[in-house]
Amino acid sequence: MAKFSKLEVLQTIKDSGIVPVFYHKDPKVTANVARACHEGGIRVFEFTNRGDFAHEVFAELNKYALAELPDMIIGAGSVVDAATAALYIQLGANFIVGPCFNSEVAVICNRRGIPYAPGCGSITEVGTAQQAGCDLVKIFPGDVLGPAFVKALLGPMPWSKVLITGGVKPDKENLESWFKAGAFAVGMGSNLFPKEAINSENWASITALCKESLTIIKNNK
Repeated sequence: MAKFSKLEVLQTIKDSGIVPVFYHKDPKVTANVARACHEGGIRVFEFTNRGDFAHEVFAELNKYALAELPDMIIGAGSVVDAATAALYIQLGANFIVGPCFNSEVAVICNRRGIPYAPGCGSITEVGTAQQAGCDLVKIFPGDVLGPAFVKALLGPMPWSKVLITGGVKPDKENLESWFKAGAFAVGMGSNLFPKEAINSENWASITALCKESLTIIKNNK
């Protein structure tokens, strides 16, 4: 069961401005990365459903967060069907993210009061997701659509809360472009977690990237 309410999740995503997106098959590595993000000031974390037994790693991560990082909101990403959404919700996911919109996932999440951020690549898809009760939509892939898409979307639909994912980088120019266009928040994966940092267990470098990114975002909100 989710620990945090929908309103708490959405407000935390807005306050952080960053949703780290991460997958690793080792629960210990995943826990260390989540802690590094937490120490960097981020309070929301998306674990992606991308490998065999990913749900088991998620379960261990959520138990760790509940015990050691009680204010860290853990959610599940790369969810494309209702059965998978239900599985992660049962394991305590506080939010669900997907690369595409699935109305059946929306029903599952709405019934449990859990935010569902589906991936949308057109204004029509965004509108369809909002009609299904999605308060937050993921603009994906961000690097293909670009900040101009976000600005164009918010013109006729200014109530839209958009999470940009795909190609977002922890640097000033990139982050400024998204938030000046009107991003609610951004999702960052491999650019926030360089392979060399993971392989060498240089958790401090990830914490530093999180802090730097948060500072940039704070100055552009």
